[in-house]
Amino acid sequence: MRQNGRPCWPQPREARTAVVECVVLAVACLISYWLARNLLSRVYSVSRDDDLLGGMWAVLATIFVLRDSYAKSVAAAVSRMSATSVSFVLCLIYLAFLPFHAWALAVLVGASALVVMLLGRPGDAVTAGITTAVIMVVAAVSPQHAWQQPILRLADTIVGVAVGALAAWAAMQVKRLRPARSVPPAPAKVKIDLSERAVVRRPRPDL
Repeated sequence: MRQNGRPCWPQPREARTAVVECVVLAVACLISYWLARNLLSRVYSVSRDDDLLGGMWAVLATIFVLRDSYAKSVAAAVSRMSATSVSFVLCLIYLAFLPFHAWALAVLVGASALVVMLLGRPGDAVTAGITTAVIMVVAAVSPQHAWQQPILRLADTIVGVAVGALAAWAAMQVKRLRPARSVPPAPAKVKIDLSERAVVRRPRPDL
């Protein structure tokens, strides 16, 4: 925003970059959804609704990972996988022996956040808590396949993270291939000789 309150629109070059990044994001989400919805469902499928959930979960992982630089995308991928792995272990241990309970949801969310904090990754606490909450609620929706939900969501996350990282790498390669605009040379500085020899003294008119 400008000082007068009017919006400051991006320059044409910035607008083109934004369009390219959004197109890459859209294509990456489509690929993630297709892989999770069709490829993983052929390996193992609980139900059609669960397959749709898997596609959505893979898309969310891709959106989370794909950033404006490859280094940031790799860091986001590590963050996503570490949080999901913690939730996977805790939820799998619980759901393998006990059914869903509201108190278990609360305890596992807090435990997931605590574990990643103790592992020195406090920034992943929110992601771990969200992942645990989703797994537990889906387990309540499909109690007959409750213990399988952590495994399925881990597989969906791996697909989404992999697609997001590859898309970030591809975007980086495209940016490198784009020819850099030629920058016009700066105007040469004119040296001014202020020595006494260079100063032309005019005769003063007679007053």
